Amino acid sequence: MTASAFAKACGNLLIAALLSCCTTTTALRAAPARPGSIAPASAYSPALKGKIDYQIYLPPGYANSSARYPSLYLLHGRGDSMTAWTRVKSDLDALIAAGKIPPIIVVMPDAPWSGRGNWYVDSAYTGSDYPGQPVETALTRDLVKDVDANYRTVDGRWARAIGGYSMGGAGALRYVFAHTDLFSAALVLSPAVYHPLPPKDSSTRDYGAFGIGDKRFDDARYQQLSYAALLGQVDPDVPVHLYLAVGDKEYVNPEPEDASHDLDFETAVVYNKLVRVPGVSADWRVLGGGHDWDVWQPGFNEGVQNLFRYVGAAQPQVMDTPLIGTAGDDWAGGVVPDGAGGVIVALAAAGSIDGATYAGSTDAVVTRCAANGQTLWTTEFGTSAAERLYGAIRNPDGSVTVAGYTNGNLDGAHAASNSAGDAFAAAVGIDGKLLWKRQYGDPKAADRAYAIAPDGAGGSYLAGYTKGSIDGVTANAGDKDAFLMRIDRNGNLLWSRQFGGPGEDKALAVTASANAVYVAGVTSAAMPGGSSAGGTDGWVAAFTPDGTRNWLQQVGTAGDDLISGAAINPNGILLVTGTFGQGENGGKDAVVIAYSPDGRQRWQRQIGTADDDAGVAIAAPSEDNITIVGHTKGRLAAQVGDRDLFAAVLDGRGKVQSLRQFGTVYADGADTYSESNLFMALDGATVWTSGVTYGNTTATRNHGGADVFVYPLR
Repeated sequence: MTASAFAKACGNLLIAALLSCCTTTTALRAAPARPGSIAPASAYSPALKGKIDYQIYLPPGYANSSARYPSLYLLHGRGDSMTAWTRVKSDLDALIAAGKIPPIIVVMPDAPWSGRGNWYVDSAYTGSDYPGQPVETALTRDLVKDVDANYRTVDGRWARAIGGYSMGGAGALRYVFAHTDLFSAALVLSPAVYHPLPPKDSSTRDYGAFGIGDKRFDDARYQQLSYAALLGQVDPDVPVHLYLAVGDKEYVNPEPEDASHDLDFETAVVYNKLVRVPGVSADWRVLGGGHDWDVWQPGFNEGVQNLFRYVGAAQPQVMDTPLIGTAGDDWAGGVVPDGAGGVIVALAAAGSIDGATYAGSTDAVVTRCAANGQTLWTTEFGTSAAERLYGAIRNPDGSVTVAGYTNGNLDGAHAASNSAGDAFAAAVGIDGKLLWKRQYGDPKAADRAYAIAPDGAGGSYLAGYTKGSIDGVTANAGDKDAFLMRIDRNGNLLWSRQFGGPGEDKALAVTASANAVYVAGVTSAAMPGGSSAGGTDGWVAAFTPDGTRNWLQQVGTAGDDLISGAAINPNGILLVTGTFGQGENGGKDAVVIAYSPDGRQRWQRQIGTADDDAGVAIAAPSEDNITIVGHTKGRLAAQVGDRDLFAAVLDGRGKVQSLRQFGTVYADGADTYSESNLFMALDGATVWTSGVTYGNTTATRNHGGADVFVYPLR
């Protein structure tokens, strides 16, 4: 990243990136007398020079609401009509009433053209028996435009899905890729698609849908309009999700050479093609039944719930911020407001950042960006071995102390063959000068610092783990032990405390006030004074500033749990966040817990979806403002991609006051092993977040592998 590019990047970091969407239309048609029912309607199609008939489902409450709704278009099969889909009305009512899907508008067009075998494409067939019509243009342009103008839909691809069965499934499969500007998801049931060409007895050959001139079926035309021809055009930054279902007793082609064209086989082919396309996600089910509603009805029920985890009224918030990185994997290492409206970013880089000298493997990097967008300095340091950073704090004199681990001789006082790794801390002055660097740990065992907090006297508390003896005196209790140490403003060790049980014990968070130091983390067994709930557990321990331990609480579920962030509010209440392996909604949940100074739990709140969610960092600037950031694979607000970030504000009793979800199309906030890599710092009303991303933002394309973002939420 060049100096000028990074200067521009820093300037853009200071721009608020919250997105909103507001559209208005006029002359809206009146809702049917009974909201939650289906009514006939029609739209004029310039492409057809005639009308399109359709049935429309308006959700309960539509008539008395001014809200706008996401929409779903459902295509019927060959020979059927728009009334076929009306049978799902009661399913829609029940799913909405149960909160399993949001209230939605559902459009069920009639497709009578080409003897009802039009396959939802623009036909070039001119035969007098089934003269071709521009069906695709009519439905995707004219119908959608008319519906959006006359009903309170959300006019955005993120809020619109397409679905169908049999011939309609083929149409839905094509439309979601051919019209990504309109649709973001597709419900594909028993799709009548064949690759590379349909069998000789297939009705796709009979109605002119894939014909040219007086030729009723043309091989090249079919392949041109095939879904497979569209997969190479998918833009990974315009994601598409599909739910596919097929019966286990679908029609069997009588000719052995056509066995690969049985729809269960063809649907498996579709799925296996889709999951290999960047930007496409898909779920696939084989249901008991044949080519009929014994498959399509349950497929619709499960599929519509699946789709509306990805589709919704709120526009996804794609991060609009530059990325810092190299062609290799780069990792976030902390973020600190500089006290002058700018920000200081810590990271580990697999190459040179801003032209700085690169030592090898991954280097520690600290860079400062001023409020006016100017890069003031970038300091990169390391060895030929790996360095990682896991936190940064700003000191009273404006300097910054960072902490992490090194696998080399970083401070010049350790063996060059230090492959096991030491914890280390380093300080960088307000002018970018590297002031000092110190290593700590057992020379024969791995030691890592995973968290840092100011001690109020210009020094720092470091927390992490050791596989040996951090002070050379304390015996290791088993595998990894947690440690807490205090260093002065020059990095000199004042004291260290090592503690743990027979399992793996890691300290992942530390926070301090004038009277107390709290450290928290994860254990695979029972910590001293604690008991295991099953799997891994989180834990919290309280120390005095001189290193005396007052109490330890172990907390968790029967699943895998951990505590990864800690903060103290102005009243001395400890707030921690992390992950509970058994979520209230399925999967894992983010959790926030409040403790009194004496270790009593005051309250506990879980935040989550049916997928995996994790709380990572927390701040508590006031009694009634608790801010956490984390990552989710579900839909807490509007889902952007594979794994998104979220920020939540809670009141003093743990009630969620606001929640935002943001990110890129790819995974954000955690590495490929789901290990969190996300940091947060507050600067007045701005929530600075920094973490890892594998995706592109609207401002910068990924440099390669994992990059680092810095994003201000206001």
